[in-house]
Amino acid sequence: MEIAEAFMRDVAAGPAWVEFWVNFMGVVFVLAIPFAFSRAEARWALVVMAISLPAMMWLYATVGFVRLLGIVHVVLWTPFAFYLWRQRSTWRVRETLAGKWIALLFATVLVSLAFDYLDVIRYLLGDVD
Repeated sequence: MEIAEAFMRDVAAGPAWVEFWVNFMGVVFVLAIPFAFSRAEARWALVVMAISLPAMMWLYATVGFVRLLGIVHVVLWTPFAFYLWRQRSTWRVRETLAGKWIALLFATVLVSLAFDYLDVIRYLLGDVD
């Protein structure tokens, strides 16, 4: 728990929008819980988070708060984004709350991946902060 608290302190020490974004992503993924009873996408979202969170905390404990942390999302969320995209014909966004949530989840994952790919590339190019 200390690692997660230190991570959130580092997030809070940065720009306010980053803290907002991290918290927003958390809320979007937590919303998977009620939909997990009826939607496979929600169950996969919970699996992805159950793997991503400890992986992120392990990497943070290993390398600190650096741009390389985005690699966790790049590795785990990229295939998840492809899975969600392939399921889009079943979302039923207009008809169901679950469909609206899946569309929000997909958009959230894509935005996060854009930041994460950029961060990892910048890290590999020498911008380690």
